[in-house]
This record gives sequence, C-alpha cells and structure tokens, in this order.
Amino acid sequence: MLNAAPDDIAGNVAQAIALQQAGCEIVRIAIPEKNAVRLIYAIKEAVTIPVVADIHFDYRLALEAAAAGVDKIRINPGNIGSDDHIKAVAQVCQQKQIPIRIGVNSGSVEKELLRKYGGPTPKALCESALRHAALLEKFDFYDIVLSIKSSDVGTMIEAYEQTAEQCEYPLHLGVTEAGTERMGLVKSAIGIGSLLQRGIGDTIRVSLTADPVKEIAAGMDILKALGIRNAGPQFISCPSCGRAKIDLIGIANEVENRLKDYKKSIKIAVMGCAVNGPGEAREADIGIAGGDGVGLIFKKGQIIKKVPEEALIDSLIKEILNMDRKE
Repeated sequence: MLNAAPDDIAGNVAQAIALQQAGCEIVRIAIPEKNAVRLIYAIKEAVTIPVVADIHFDYRLALEAAAAGVDKIRINPGNIGSDDHIKAVAQVCQQKQIPIRIGVNSGSVEKELLRKYGGPTPKALCESALRHAALLEKFDFYDIVLSIKSSDVGTMIEAYEQTAEQCEYPLHLGVTEAGTERMGLVKSAIGIGSLLQRGIGDTIRVSLTADPVKEIAAGMDILKALGIRNAGPQFISCPSCGRAKIDLIGIANEVENRLKDYKKSIKIAVMGCAVNGPGEAREADIGIAGGDGVGLIFKKGQIIKKVPEEALIDSLIKEILNMDRKE
C-alpha cells in the first residue's frame, strides 16, 4: 500500500513504480476525499499492475473510483450508509466488473458483535465479515474478497480459519498494524505463513511501519520460504560457531546483497565450515564452505574448487553467472 500524502501525485506515482519494480502485483491507495481520485488516473498510467482504491464511509468516492477505472475497491458496505448507497456501489461494480474487497479488522467490528462475543474475537471478526458480504449479496453482488485482520496473530489466524470454513470467497491475508520492520515481519511470517501452508489465502499484504518496498520484499520472502514462489535466490546459511575460520556473517550478508536483483531460481548455501558445508547443504545448487583463511565452492554437495577467503565471494558469483551461460 502506498503511504505518500494523497495530494502528492508525483510521490505516489514514484512509489507505485518502485513497488512494481520490487515485485508488487497489486497496489492499494487510500482515497480519503474526492481530489484523491486523481491518483487513480496517474498511477494507472504509470504502472501495469492492478490498482485498488481504499475507501471508508463515503460511497460517492467508490463511484468516482469506479469511473476512474480502478481495478478493485476496498470498502466496508456497513459503513457507507443506506441500502441505496450499497446498491449503487454494487451496481456500478457489477457493470464494470470491479471486485470489492471487504476489509474487517479488530477496530471495525460492530459494537453489537463486540458485546455479543466480549471483544474483537475470531468469531466476532468472522461474523462481521460475513455480515458485510451479505449486504452485497442482497443486491446479487458476489465478486467479493474478504480480509479479516487483527494485530494479534492468534486472533488473525483463527478468524481466517473460521471464515474459510464458512464461505468460499477469496481471502486476502494480513496481520494489521503488525509493527516496525523487525517485529512486523516476524508477526506477518507467522500469521500469513501458517495459513498459506494449509492452503488458506489468495493474496497477501505484509503491513510494516517502514518503506512499502520492504513490505514487498518481506512478502516475497514468505512465499519463497513456503515454496509458493521460487523466483530469485533462496539462501541457506548456518548461524556460525567456534569452528568457523572465516567472516561468515559478513560473507553471507554480502552474497545476499550482491544477488538481491538476481531473478533466476537458485538455492545458494553459505556455510561456515566443512562440517556444515557440502554435507548438510548438499541440496543447494551451489554453495561455499569456510576453512582456515580459505573456502570451498561446491555444487550439489560436490566440491569443485578451493579458493582464498578474499576471493570467495567473487568466485561464487562468477560460478553462478557461469551456470547461467551454460543453461
């Protein structure tokens, strides 16, 4: 999701371009008032990925966003007013084949449901989401995506599990207000990852109090760790110990940094010693293992050469590029 000010069109466009280049596949923008609709036109001209308009309370903004050619609308039907307002949004979205994502979170649960369940529990979140969906279904609109987010990881997981059992709508996963880059990534990996691992979820958003580009990197890493997406390197590296005679941490970080833009699927191992090298990392396509001022380069568990520590990274990168040329 973009986080530039709505009146900063150039800033939003630049951010959208950066997100697409980082691998983002859907971009969401807040539309807090009518002038912000201009962002939709500008961003759709700048990127090729779908654009989602995030709208609260004012149904007219949804109509304006639809007219501007937005690809999806995020709204809560229950907070945009009367049935006439809901019907108007449902009709225009149906005519233009625009899906609607209903976004429920712990802070948006109806007071009635909070009293019924004693707080924003998983059951309260699930019932709220299905209640909002029913408001659209009443007008024969079913092109719906549901998100049921919480800042509490356990609540988020249970809410999605219950919703998945009770409906067949696509689910957009996320831990809302997950926190800063460090803790937000941990919470998102647990919440999103555990659900995806069981086949629950269709799209994801990692929510970080950080540069949105870092959200994309985090999301891609979650997908990569689960084997759902395999584009780019997957790194295997040991935590180091007293046996290591090389600067394993520095080498591992530099290898990862130098290959951050590498797009081909490859498993790379960076290991501290021969004990944890070709043996434990034999499933890696290529890897290095440290020695006393030297290192081994191996492929699929087979040692191919020994090089000085100072040449280890360059030699590894060279071998990877050579593998490209041989394909």
